[in-house]
Amino acid sequence: MTTIYVTWGNGKVKLTWKPKSKMPPCNLITSVHGFCFYKNELLLIDLKHRGWDIPGGHIELNESPEECFKREAMEEGDAEGKCNFLGCIEVDHNENPNWIENSPYPKVGYQAYYRMDIDHLHQFSSEYESTQRIFVNPNKAPDYHHEWHEIFQEALNHALLVKRP
Repeated sequence: MTTIYVTWGNGKVKLTWKPKSKMPPCNLITSVHGFCFYKNELLLIDLKHRGWDIPGGHIELNESPEECFKREAMEEGDAEGKCNFLGCIEVDHNENPNWIENSPYPKVGYQAYYRMDIDHLHQFSSEYESTQRIFVNPNKAPDYHHEWHEIFQEALNHALLVKRP
């Protein structure tokens, strides 16, 4: 389990990777993300206004975290496959003086992470938030990702150890 502090906006936020954790209640999950693999390479998507990233986003009404991740992988990377839940990043705002009670995010929330093994790769459409996709050696992900840090690396390392679902 790794913990780091990051600055989001002007506030200090504590992030902790919790591998193989129990799925938190949906109302505490702020987003869902994942590592998608195709022929042993990692899918990266170029998000408009943000740069290279992994697929992910927010849960829609009546959607499970896994359904959310599968939808985001399809929307952003035109990829489908089987998933394994990896764990969560706990996002703790207890030391963030800018967090307010009516924030859209809980004081302690979670980002759920999955591993997808791509079974079907569609022609890339860039219909949603991403402008392009690439596949890279997983070890090269930090060279592309716009905000790579130790928590992402630990989550990716965990994903690389998980067997295909």
